[in-house]
Amino acid sequence: MPDRISFFEHETWTAGVIGLGYVGLPLAVNAVQRGLRAVGFDVDKAAVARLRGGRSPVEDVSDEALQEALGAGLEVTTDESRLAEADALFICVPSPLNRHREPDMRFIEAAADTVRRVVRPGMLVSLESTTYPGTTEDLLVPAATASGLLLDDEVFVCFSSERVDPGRNRELGSIPKVVGGVTPASTRVAAAAYGRLVERVHAVSSARAAEMSKLLENTYRAVNIGLVNEMAQLAHELDIDIWEVIAAAATKPFGFQPFYPGPGVGGHCIPLDPNYLAWRAREAGFATRFIDLAEQVNTRMPAYTADRITELLNQRGLPVFGTRILGVGLAFKPDVADDRESPAVDVLELLAGRGAEVLAWDPLVGPGRIASYGFTPVDGGMPKGVALAVILTDHELFDYPAIAAAVPVVFDTRGAYSRRGLAADNVVTL
Repeated sequence: MPDRISFFEHETWTAGVIGLGYVGLPLAVNAVQRGLRAVGFDVDKAAVARLRGGRSPVEDVSDEALQEALGAGLEVTTDESRLAEADALFICVPSPLNRHREPDMRFIEAAADTVRRVVRPGMLVSLESTTYPGTTEDLLVPAATASGLLLDDEVFVCFSSERVDPGRNRELGSIPKVVGGVTPASTRVAAAAYGRLVERVHAVSSARAAEMSKLLENTYRAVNIGLVNEMAQLAHELDIDIWEVIAAAATKPFGFQPFYPGPGVGGHCIPLDPNYLAWRAREAGFATRFIDLAEQVNTRMPAYTADRITELLNQRGLPVFGTRILGVGLAFKPDVADDRESPAVDVLELLAGRGAEVLAWDPLVGPGRIASYGFTPVDGGMPKGVALAVILTDHELFDYPAIAAAVPVVFDTRGAYSRRGLAADNVVTL
């Protein structure tokens, strides 16, 4: 084992990455940028062909960065047998929820099957996909040792969750990595390997602790967003501007961190991760009351937003049915093209279901993707005849004064006007 630590610390080893999406592709490119070799595997033949052509589907990896990595030795393949060349395997596959909002483990289980077929002596196997505590021990250890390899002697297993922040352009290596092995020996080997990929490694006592730390990170955010979403609804009932209240509270230099309300929560983490923890808690017979309440508040926000829009139209003598409504922003957060689990989509689908003529405008997401939801895409210039515009994602590229000047009423769910010091008589806040 000491020889393996030295190997990962000093030799030019090969990283094998399973899954070349938002997590895996940046990791593979980062490995090459840091002087290592990398083999990236994905089952999607079209995606691999696109990557080989130097076209990146991930905002955080530019086409230029991908092309440079390919030129420096990054290989991408649909041939899983190539992963046997790797010294460390990093599993970066999706971990969504099923229709019952329970963990959908199909992708992790498929990756474990891949590990079973390609694992070899000396290999480190690391799970990066967000999951419930116990997954690494229950699925990855049996897969890594199925051929008879001895844990901590011939194979090492750990969990180290991804910490990708889409659209923030953070250098991946600058984000600290939490690493937890299934044993102390696996932790030490994994820390040595990750020490070549990132500037700071924080080792914890077990894979379970590392798995739970990731869930705590995003559950913390979900619970606080749920709190401020509930506060926003109360503020509306009391005729108080929640954005003014948050700005005032945020002047306190200690004991307060501002969170902001919105039409719901989106992306690949916050809507999903707390459910992994809550599901595992139910299995253990433990009630996660804060988590469940925040989930209820946050999942209700798109309907609350649609109800507020209906109310605003009724106040102006307009029905929802047949009225032209413009959704401004479709991504799940500002300044990204990522619309995964976006609450903006939910809001507009609810309005369309009530008979509204729904238009949507998001230059980052693009008209093709907008049309795929059944909305009428707006591609440049404010459309005519819009009764209400709803700010669902506050991209910096939008001209907010121009939007307010072009429509009778703007419903601002993101504080886009107040947070920018803008004012217009026809802007109503969440």
